[in-house]
Amino acid sequence: CIRAIYSAELPEDMAMKVFVVDGMSDDGTRELIHDLQKEFAALMLVDNPRQLTPYAFNLGIYAGGTADFIQIIGARHIISGNYLSTAFKTLENDPSVWCVGGRIINEFTTYKSKVIATAMSTSFGMGIGNFRTLERSGFTDTVTSPMYPYFVFEKIGFFDEELVRNQDDDFNFRVTKSGGKIYYCHEISLKYYVRASFQGLWRQFYQYGYWKVYVNKKHKAITTLRQVIPALFMTYLFLVIPSLWILPFWLVGVPMIAYLALCLTVSIKKATGGLKLHDLALVFPILHLSYGLGYLNGLFHFLLLGKKPSVKQKRMSR
Repeated sequence: CIRAIYSAELPEDMAMKVFVVDGMSDDGTRELIHDLQKEFAALMLVDNPRQLTPYAFNLGIYAGGTADFIQIIGARHIISGNYLSTAFKTLENDPSVWCVGGRIINEFTTYKSKVIATAMSTSFGMGIGNFRTLERSGFTDTVTSPMYPYFVFEKIGFFDEELVRNQDDDFNFRVTKSGGKIYYCHEISLKYYVRASFQGLWRQFYQYGYWKVYVNKKHKAITTLRQVIPALFMTYLFLVIPSLWILPFWLVGVPMIAYLALCLTVSIKKATGGLKLHDLALVFPILHLSYGLGYLNGLFHFLLLGKKPSVKQKRMSR
């Protein structure tokens, strides 16, 4: 990740500062950073004792001072050589664009992560309109590894530190609400190393659904229509399946058959390169059911009970 940043193209008149915001890692990360500092003298290490993502984002922005542009890059992301220069030119050429991000290339290190990466690269897995599956440049609702002009933070504030998950969705919703545009640039890309555990994937997407409701409550709006589909599907399962012998078949069976048929069709199409059909067909329900269940729990927790976020759901799925 660090080497890709320093290898990226930059305009001649632009200087760059790189800050690694670390949540007090005990896995050798900090020692690795110290070694890299011998090679890259301007590389700086910033401590994040709170160990959560929104604090990391804000600490990095604060450390950057009054930089003209802020680029956020996750440690799982390896940016393309043209990422920084193209994002910068996009922002410079169109003042209405307040945020730019690129195409995700899902990478894997194990068989399981390959299965997960394949599922996450499909519209069926991630939802129609999700930036992860876009095939051409254009405006969207959010992106990953975003670049912002610094004035955006002066105008709308920083990342909400109460949001363990979905803090980027919340921030980018505030961007569009304030009149800015978010641009997905297909010409720039980043490799994203996906998780290699089905259990970790379940926890990750359960938290996405759970925290999405908190974002909705905060803004008193549903930020995207695709976010409610998994929750509606879970509601269908909870209410209709127990009534198999009462309700007509078309109401009970047709939606389930349609879902399974679509799941099987996409799995057959994507089950190449040594991927097993049954493994791929398992990942799609994990994505959808975990998100839907998390969303329903969020509705119960935040809207019906009026509670604050659960401490349990602040646990990261690293």
